[in-house]
Formats: sequence, structure tokens, C-alpha cells
Amino acid sequence: MPAIIDFPDVIKEAMPKFADCFGCDPQRRHFMEYLTGLMVAAKKSVSGINAEFAETTDQSCLNRFLTQVDWDVEQLNERRLQLLQQDPTTRYHDQGVIAIDDVLIDHAGKLIEDVGWFWDHAEDRHKIAHDYLFINYVCSSGKHYPLEFRRFKKRDQCEEAGETFQDHGVLFRQLIDWVCERDIPGDFTFDSYFSSAANLNHIHAQRDRHGQPRAYIGDMKFNRKIEYRGKIMRLDEFAATIPRESRKELRRGDARQWYFTCTVRIPEVNHKVRVVILWNNRRDAKAGKILVTNRTRWEVTRIVRGYRCRWTGTETFHRDGKQHLGMGSCQLRNGQGQTRHMYLVMLAYSLLVLQLRQDRAKDWALTRLKTIGQACRAMTIETLRTTLEWAIAEVTTKKKSVNHVKAQLGLT
Repeated sequence: MPAIIDFPDVIKEAMPKFADCFGCDPQRRHFMEYLTGLMVAAKKSVSGINAEFAETTDQSCLNRFLTQVDWDVEQLNERRLQLLQQDPTTRYHDQGVIAIDDVLIDHAGKLIEDVGWFWDHAEDRHKIAHDYLFINYVCSSGKHYPLEFRRFKKRDQCEEAGETFQDHGVLFRQLIDWVCERDIPGDFTFDSYFSSAANLNHIHAQRDRHGQPRAYIGDMKFNRKIEYRGKIMRLDEFAATIPRESRKELRRGDARQWYFTCTVRIPEVNHKVRVVILWNNRRDAKAGKILVTNRTRWEVTRIVRGYRCRWTGTETFHRDGKQHLGMGSCQLRNGQGQTRHMYLVMLAYSLLVLQLRQDRAKDWALTRLKTIGQACRAMTIETLRTTLEWAIAEVTTKKKSVNHVKAQLGLT
């Protein structure tokens, strides 16, 4: 692709809202360059992004912007979330869902700070990666975006650095506290890995703006024990005792499931919970999934609907971040550089979310945008269109030679 001549409209419109997060114009330009590169560059590393622009500084300047220059990622993130609250489709709402999950970000370099060998269950292999815990917001409109994250650090790495080791449960509870401190409304949802008694108790101890315990919906491992009518048994054993005639139908469009629900107690959990046992077919011997919530009076449809947002809020962001926004492309060894890269990925994602499903097509996009991938492709076309218009003007209006224009665009 020819070199980028000007920044996309999305970046230029956002810049005034973030300008005071940076101390000088060169920092602001690097900020715009990096965001643009995350959205449209073929290679989304520091050197790859720097090489996309017709007029820019040495790539070491962009490197220092991420690793050394003094600017506050927390201020940037708060400003991003404030921007999202100005749009009714991305605003916090009592019906929102707050999804939490972890993700492995692949890396090629072993010397990157905090990377380690992790087992990837999806790929069934060990890989060198960062392990991130993300907390995401799913709006009532269906739009979703990340709120905050924590990067897991292995015990031996903490001991070597003289730091206190924090396991996934500690990081999970830190993210819960981060949300509650900001009074962000919504129901928490997560998978069975985070459904420990300590985590369930921690969420239940928080209060919403109505003074009620914060709600959660998680799923449970089948070997977890429960107490039901004075008996303690494993969940899979309990599910096997439910007769077929006690299983009720649950419809979602043409799809059908069967469920049984009741209120139980879980050892070490200091409050009653409601479990929802789901079967794909009424005659199945084994359940497909078991959900748990502290909202014992909720309808099953609401519980299942809230849990489904876990996939919407986490997996789609992880997929789009990796495929379209270079979430795993940063190879900086510096830990601060990796952290800043991730916050900028979150900002790029949020700016694109604001462009999706508008009432009419944006002038720069020429069509209504429905997905992050479609928005990135539209921005690539926009930058190419701008470059071609500039090249034509240089030759026809300013009477520059074709070779001069080709040299400017890095096409020689």
C-alpha cells in the first residue's frame, strides 16, 4: 500500500478529546500515528506502523513514545470511558452485563517482560505468551468494549523481581473492585474458572446503587459440591437425579434446551445461590452446562441471557483485537510499552465501536459499518483514497514529477 499522507477522520475527530493527555505536539502526533497503524497498517509492530507514513520521524521516536515518554495510561483510559458515555448506544445501563475472562497473547520473543510458557486449551499446546484478564462491558444496545485489564505474572517472575505474587483470583477481585469503585452498573458474568467461593463471596459483598448485592452469573464445574435438602453431593450427581418429566423447555428462536432450577447452598459460599442445569435434549443422561447466580428470584431466561453475554463481551473482543488491531503484534521488551500498547488497542477498538451500526453511513466509510473488520477495511480504503487524491493534486496542480510523488510515497 502507498504511504499514508493524512490521518483518518476517526482519529482526527478523536484527537481533541485526548490532546491534554500528552505534553507536546510530537507526542500527540505519535499517538495519532500509533492508533492509525493499529487500524490500517499491514504490520502492526512499532517499525511496521512507522513505515506506513510518508512523513514521519525515525521509528525509535515512536518506540520511546511507548516505553519512555511521560504520559498516564489511566488518564487515557478514563477519558476513553468518558467518551463512550456520551453515546447512548455505549452508555452504562442497569441492564448492562460485565463480562470477565482471560486471554493468552502470543509473542515470539522470550525476553519480553512478564511473558512465560502457558498452556493454550484452544490450541492444545504450550506457547510463549502474556496472560491478560480483561473486564468488558456489554451494553443494552448490543455494543461492547473493554473496561480494564490486569496482566498475570508467574510466581517465579514475582520472586525474582521481589514482588508479591497475585494469582488469577486476586486479579479477578481487583477488577471487580475497579468496577464497583466507579459505580458502573451491570451484572457480572464469567466462566467456571472464576467461580470459586472467594470470588462469589467477594462479588456478593459489593452493593449496587439500590443497596442490593451486586449480581453475578457464572457457570460451575460438574464436580463442585452443593447442599440440597440437607444432602451434600456433586453437581453432576445431583443433575443425574433430575427425572425427565421435571425438565422444562427453554426456547431461543428455533433452538431448544431443557432446564431444571432450584436454590441450593455451596460449601464456603456465604449466601444462597440458584443453579440452572441445562440439557441439550430432554432425554440426555448428562447435563450440558450448569449456571449459578446469587439472584435466586430471577427468571431462567434472564439468567441464560445474561450468561450468553460472556461470549459477546470477551471472545469477540479478543478475536477482533488479535485479527484486526494488532493486540499481539507488539514485540517491545519493555513492560510499560506492552501496557501502553494494550490501552491503545482498547482505545482503537472503542473508537471503531462508536462507528458501528449508525443511522446512516459515515461520509468517510461510504457504507454503514457492522463489524470491526469492516470498519478497519473502510479506514484502509479512506487512507488510500486520501493518498491518491494527494498524488493527483501534486502532479496536476503543483506540477511535481511522477518520480517525485513516487519517492514521497515510498514506491521507488
